[in-house]
This record gives sequence, C-alpha cells and structure tokens, in this order.
Amino acid sequence: MRVIVSIGGSVLAPDLEADRVDAHAGVIDGLVEEGHEVATVVGGGGVARRYIGTARELGATEYDLDSFGIDVTRLNARLLIAALDHAATPEPAESHEAARASLRRGEVAVMGGTTPGHTTDAVAALLAEMVDADLLVFATSVPGVFSADPNADPDAERYDRLTASELVDVIASIETAAGSNAPVDLLAAKIIERSGLHAVVLDGSEPSRVAAAVAGDVHGTEVRPDE
Repeated sequence: MRVIVSIGGSVLAPDLEADRVDAHAGVIDGLVEEGHEVATVVGGGGVARRYIGTARELGATEYDLDSFGIDVTRLNARLLIAALDHAATPEPAESHEAARASLRRGEVAVMGGTTPGHTTDAVAALLAEMVDADLLVFATSVPGVFSADPNADPDAERYDRLTASELVDVIASIETAAGSNAPVDLLAAKIIERSGLHAVVLDGSEPSRVAAAVAGDVHGTEVRPDE
C-alpha cells in the first residue's frame, strides 16, 4: 500500500520533545517494515505560529509570513528524518517531484511546506494525488471531522464516515464561521474530492492510531470517494 501521512507540527513536536518525534518515526518505520511505501508531510504547529506572529508585528507581508511557516515545517521535517531508522530523503523534499523521486528510490519521502499560499494539508493531498496513493492520513490535534468546530461549538458531532463531497461541504461551512478552525483546509478537501482519494482524519497525539488506520482500524473520520 502507498500511504501519505500528514503530521501536524503541534502533533509531531509541540514542545520539541525528542520522545514524541521518535514515536512518530517508529510508526513510519513500522509501516515500511510491513511493506508499505510511505511519504510524510510535516506541519509547522505552534512554533510556526509564534514566528509568524512576531514577523507580522514587524511588518512582514503575507507572502513572507507564509515563507516563515514553510521554513519551520522543514525544520520539523528534519527532526523526523533524524529519527527514522529506514532510508529517507537526506533533507526535506522541496517539491512534489522530488518527493515522488524519493519514493521511487524506495526511500521514505519527507516534506514540509512548498509554496506560499498552500498549507501542508494541501501539500499532502497534492502528493497523494500525484503518486496515486492508496491512503492519505491526516494526523491532527482533533479526533476527526466534526459538524462544527468543537472548540467553538460544544454540540459539534464527529462524523465516523463521509464521502469526499460531504467533506468539502462540512469544511466549507466550518471555514465560513468566524474564528473556527477546520481539521483540514478546504483546498485539501477539494483535491481529495477531485482525485477520488481515500483519506482518514484522526487525532495523531497517539502515533499508533496512524498504524491502526493503515491496518483498517480507524479511530477518527474515514473519507471515501463519491459513488
């Protein structure tokens, strides 16, 4: 199985703890040992938000703010590379083409961000589309996709299963609510829809949930292509 794992920065290294990074690397190594082809995309998390906040106060443009975020995602990606036992890209792939080439060499492809304006959610979805992945796993800080932002709405309900078009509708409704945060962004959801990708959104604070999802035991929201 060809698997793309998107790991949020706040999930991989919220406090830059080595044990947490090592646990995620252990899951990736385990998937490779089981015979899967694996690529990972790493987010920036709280560290990126702090850099972006300071740069915004200093007058940086939105383009430059995105560039700060990309730099942090690549630093986080380097941490994951350092923790992996199996052969991986020697440094974070800076393009989807480079990541695909790494997969073809039998390596674990590791990426951060690529282009200002694209979140790592979208980067992961585009990579899954490019390499015709069997599964795209979003390891986030929330346990799936909800009917509303659970941080803003205590009555929000989690979906166990959604079609890709339903995912787009749910994410669009969440993103239009002021101050709300969706578990994946709208662009990523639309890429999942157009490509007919099989995806899972789960709470990645326990890395073993990623391995379980690949094995078919989903603790989160499963997204299937439309009929």
